[in-house]
Parts: sequence; C-alpha cells; structure tokens
Amino acid sequence: MKVVSLFSGAGGLDLGFIQAGHNIVWANDVYDDAVATYKTNIGNHIIQSDIHCIDSTEIPDCDLIIGGFPCQGFSVANIKRHSQDTRNSLYKELLRVIKDKKPRYFLAENVKGILSLDKGSVFSMILKDFSAAGYNVKYKVLNSANFGVPQKRERVIIVGVRKDIPYNFEYPEETHSEKGDDGKLRWISVSEALKPFPDPDTLNNIPNHVYSKYKLNFNGYMGHRPLDPNKPAPTVTARGDNKGGVVILPHPNNQRRMTCRELATIQSFPHDYYFCGNSSSIYRQIGNAVPVKMAYAIAKQFNLIQNESN
Repeated sequence: MKVVSLFSGAGGLDLGFIQAGHNIVWANDVYDDAVATYKTNIGNHIIQSDIHCIDSTEIPDCDLIIGGFPCQGFSVANIKRHSQDTRNSLYKELLRVIKDKKPRYFLAENVKGILSLDKGSVFSMILKDFSAAGYNVKYKVLNSANFGVPQKRERVIIVGVRKDIPYNFEYPEETHSEKGDDGKLRWISVSEALKPFPDPDTLNNIPNHVYSKYKLNFNGYMGHRPLDPNKPAPTVTARGDNKGGVVILPHPNNQRRMTCRELATIQSFPHDYYFCGNSSSIYRQIGNAVPVKMAYAIAKQFNLIQNESN
C-alpha cells in the first residue's frame, strides 16, 4: 500500500510497515533530530514542519494513513494530564488529514492512558470523530511483549476502514506469551535481548552505545526501579519535551543506565539503526517510538487486505 505517516518521529512505526512490504510515500515530524534520524535510516521523503502549517493538498494521495500522535497529554505518566492539554488536540490534525485525503484505511496509535482520560469521555469523543469522518472504527490494546519485543509496552491501536469498503480488519495474533504456553514462544527477557552488547565503558565501535551517568537511586519512582533481568523491560518512556529531562531505564545489572543502543534494542530497532542528536535527544526519540516488531505484526494485517482485494 501507499502509506502516509504523520508524527513519524525516529521511524519505528514506519520501519515496521516497510519491513512488511509497504511504501511510505510521505512522512512528517516537527522534531529536527528525529527527522535527521529518519532520513539517515529510512529516506528523504520526510518533511520537517509543524503539521498545523501543512495544507492537505501538499500531502500525496494514499491507501493508508498511519500516525502515533503525540501522547504526553494522554499518558498516565503525565501526572498533570487533563483534557485541555494543548498536545491532546494534535489528534485533530490527524483527523483533518484523514478527512481531506479520504484513504481507504487509517491506523492511529496511542498510550493506554488515553482510554481513561476524563473517565473515558475523551476517547469516546475521538472514536465518534473518526466514525463521523466516514470510517468503521475499532480499537484494541496490544502488549508489545506478545509480539517478540523485550518490553511490556501496552498501546491502543485504533484502525479505521472507510465505510464504503466491505472489510473487517483483524488484529494480529500474538506470537509470544509470558510462560510460552498455548503454542506460543516465551516472552523475551531484557537480559537476553541485551546479551550481544559489550560493556560500554570498554573500547567499542557500536553506534550510540553510550549511557547517561545520571545516578541510580532505587526509590520506587519511574526510572528508579530495579529491573528483573529474567522478564521483559517495563515500558520505555520519553517523559518531558525536547528541553526537559528524560526517564532512562536501568541496565538489568542495576549498576548503570541503559545505553542509547540498548534502549533502542528494547524497542526492537535493528542494531545498525543510527540515531542523530545528543544522548538526551536520542533517549527521547527511542522512548517516543512504536516498537518495530509490533509495528511489523500490525502492518502484515494490511497485507491480508491487499491480498483479498486482489
């Protein structure tokens, strides 16, 4: 399919769709380092600009629009979240482009916290908006660990099918489970995922294999909790904007923070995926991304649509 990607960030969602065989014809993000990362690894079709400033006529026609619209206003990690947070309105830009371009399908990704904002009224409004735009809409919470990602990251995946298209989208079947029962593979632990990487304090030529020296202080707060090396990592977060601090998970040895490369691996980026910017920027790009393996599993379901239509 021809895919337009909004709020593309460093490219986790897009890379999953590319790996599944789709063609990203246009992408957009406002953050300069994320755009540089995207161009370095994926292509020059990404436009760095505020989506509010882009007219829909500047966006090419497509079969599918995808977008992990900014979630800081919705996340339970944001203790100041509320329905009037200006960042929450960015989904309306996704809605605007969908209304104007009228793709056959769309996919929107967000944090699980969006379901409970204002006792569910915000999410209900979002679903009604997409339905009124001419789409049959469904959603499901997916846990990335159930798709081979070494991280327990739950995300709401909203899918819309244009109402004139007689197709019922099916979410991907889980390939992994906590205990590896019911014919599934066992969850991938954080220690298993990070096994290939040497001590970053030794000489190494691995790109982005550097870590924050911010002191570990295990006090129970986010970013200050010891990791169980035998389980998937907890959710990688990117709390804060591009001027503030970030939350960096400890390494499973619980003696230092994860390197940028290790955190990217927890998000299932390929080991040779190069991130641009300083360490804080890279940590934030990684924390904002959709895990590549989960994106790939979802993208394959759109392959099934293509096969049936052919």
